[in-house]
Amino acid sequence: MLKNILKIALRSFWKTKSISIINVLGLSLGIALCLIIALFVRNELSYDRHFPNAERIYRVTSDIVFGGKTMNMTFAPAPMADALVEELPEVVASVHFRNQGSFLIKRYEDNIKENKVIFAGKDFLEVFAIPLVQGSRQGALDEPNTMMISQTMADKFFKGENAVGQSLILDNKTDYKITAVYEDIPENSHFDFHVLLAAEGLPEAKSPQWLGNNFQTYILVRPNADQQEMNQKIAAMADKHLTPVLKQVMGEEFTLEKFRESGNKVEYALQPLLDIHLYSDLLGEFKANFSITYVYLFVAIAVFILLIACINFMNLATAKSSNRAKEVGVRKSMGSGRGDLIFQFMAETFLMSFISFMLAIFIASLLLPFFNELAGRDLSIPLDKVGFYIFLLLGATLVGLIAGIYPAVFLSGFKPAKVLKGDISNGMKSSVVRSSLVVFQFSISIILIFCTIVLFSQMNFIQNKNLGFSKDQIVMVHDLYALGEQKQTFKQEILGSPLIEKGTLSGFLPVSGTNRSDNPWWVMGRDIQDQENMVSIQNWKVDFDYVKTLGMKMVQGRDFSLDFPSDSSGVIINETAVRNFNFEGDPIGQKITTFSGNNVTGLNTEELEVKTVIGVVENFHFESLKENIGAVLMYVDPNPSGIASFKFQSQDAQEVLQLLESKWKELAPGQPFTYEFLDDRFASMYASETRIGKVFAAFTGFAIFIACMGLFALTAFTAEQRRKEIGIRKALGASVSSLVFLLSKEFTKLVLVAFVVGAPLAWWGMGKWLEDYQYRVDLGFGIFFISAALVLLISWSVMGLQSFRAANSNPIDSLKSE
Repeated sequence: MLKNILKIALRSFWKTKSISIINVLGLSLGIALCLIIALFVRNELSYDRHFPNAERIYRVTSDIVFGGKTMNMTFAPAPMADALVEELPEVVASVHFRNQGSFLIKRYEDNIKENKVIFAGKDFLEVFAIPLVQGSRQGALDEPNTMMISQTMADKFFKGENAVGQSLILDNKTDYKITAVYEDIPENSHFDFHVLLAAEGLPEAKSPQWLGNNFQTYILVRPNADQQEMNQKIAAMADKHLTPVLKQVMGEEFTLEKFRESGNKVEYALQPLLDIHLYSDLLGEFKANFSITYVYLFVAIAVFILLIACINFMNLATAKSSNRAKEVGVRKSMGSGRGDLIFQFMAETFLMSFISFMLAIFIASLLLPFFNELAGRDLSIPLDKVGFYIFLLLGATLVGLIAGIYPAVFLSGFKPAKVLKGDISNGMKSSVVRSSLVVFQFSISIILIFCTIVLFSQMNFIQNKNLGFSKDQIVMVHDLYALGEQKQTFKQEILGSPLIEKGTLSGFLPVSGTNRSDNPWWVMGRDIQDQENMVSIQNWKVDFDYVKTLGMKMVQGRDFSLDFPSDSSGVIINETAVRNFNFEGDPIGQKITTFSGNNVTGLNTEELEVKTVIGVVENFHFESLKENIGAVLMYVDPNPSGIASFKFQSQDAQEVLQLLESKWKELAPGQPFTYEFLDDRFASMYASETRIGKVFAAFTGFAIFIACMGLFALTAFTAEQRRKEIGIRKALGASVSSLVFLLSKEFTKLVLVAFVVGAPLAWWGMGKWLEDYQYRVDLGFGIFFISAALVLLISWSVMGLQSFRAANSNPIDSLKSE
């Protein structure tokens, strides 16, 4: 019996080779795309699960509102790590991290620059029990100036040697002894550092100060510890430690109740390690996370693509119904029951499904490298895993069932008396089923097209928005500390070249990954016990040429100038700061005050720092466009460091780089020369959205292509059903163009209905997505028009081709049997 079923299936396949090939290819492409998305989603869901006891590890997060500024951060005070172990019985161990940027590392002569370096607390291996390749777990980070390195770093500096006990020199000044070598942390981690430095050597790690939030803190808790209960205990612990410190600063009359009543708050909570990659987008993330929203989006795309491919399978199967109708009639006349026919057609579908799945693996292997490049991932098909083949088997069975059940029921329902006379109509013509399939397919296509247009429009809006500063033709030279005392010499000699227009030295730049420092300031003379007088503001160290180099616009007062020695105590603030300070009268000349350095132990005037406002700069974006522009204060640093930024003419880029590198090597021999363009750094702030946009556009293109195959099938089916009508109309003188219009107008109406259904859903969804951006593109009529025009153009092209072929056929072929 199975042999007979297989023989009939192969005969049917061979009899309609072209449609069968389209059938298999369309289904294979849909399955291949779903397979790629499944691998991607599986990878995103796997983040941090490789850590032992990952479900028992939590990160401390902070939610702070103070001085008119809201900060949701990954940072906590330095003493919190130890306090959690001492005061919460649920906590087994804790570790805190302090990220101080990149380091120059060398063994002997030449340095290399390493970005993946961080200071870690001594109990790192208690919380993150990563495997060691060399060394002991005991006391690996207990002593100052000790370090753990990854296998990659060990191979880089000590290939074929035992690295434990040897030393590396950091930033040309400090020897760090290697105590252990650990296996490289997998890429599917929310951090993947290659060098862990003992935080025991950091003075701030020992600070008892609860007002500073500059450490990322993680804890390992006991099994079955309740997160909500621990959050309540952490809140009580923080209140206990913060109250006396704030009383010293704000006065003995200070209470947390008054603090909160004025709209301020300082709250800490636990975040599960396994939630970080998909559910966290806080200030201070170790690297850009993904979003569970995008995971749901890609799952939805996979489901839609698979459904569209299955619907196409149904349409193509029913489109060739006339070729099987007489077969069904004869077999029913010979005694075959409907169940036997359904079994036969389902068997054929399952065969097609299994063939499609095998072909899908090949297609996916061809597409996966392109997907990896677009998505910034390193995915591979797990051909060596038994579970993968079980998944394929179950998937092929499910797809075969979904794709085959309707055609099997449809084809087996033909009446022998009718089909043997040539009447194959069975309710499909102008049916709700066919119309629903077209509307569904093109509603999804419209949603995908609309979303893609909006996503790229927002990215284009970001790239072209007036940011309040110039990001173009500015090159950033990193690691100025490698120049020692010759930083100013480097700047002046570079400025002496006609290739360079302007230059500045500052580690504080209006792009991510550069320095930030936030302190409370108030207008001199105002009572800081009234907490509304305190303003939380960014404090940026700059030089005299900063504003000019970055093309910022002064709206009041003046820029810093060497002609005014008093500028050493002057500040320039932005418009947001003016608004937050709520000055009485002109802000120019106003004096503002903060605590000197890190000293917040009292209100003694000797411990305060006073600055005079000399200018107001137009607001500029220094964080993501998802955020409102915050308050910024700039003052001249007599010893600037961090990054040298130079403005140049665009046509001179290569010559400028050669000039910078040659001068660097002259002044800092043996030190790596690293540079970056400011606009590239700005673009990297939106790298995740850009990647998502490209991937989304690719899958949208494939989904539309598959949907068009379905439209092609339905147009073919309509032409098949109306072939005699077309022949009669043509014999009576109908033109080809009128016949093309006749065959296309019904589907055009359905595509328009699909637009009415899909466009509002897409508008609502993208409106929700854009809510994350404080500065965003408008969802105007133009986007709807472009989406509709694209869908109609694509659908007309597909329908027109098939309709033209049908209208151009010889009427004799369709009427000769009449």
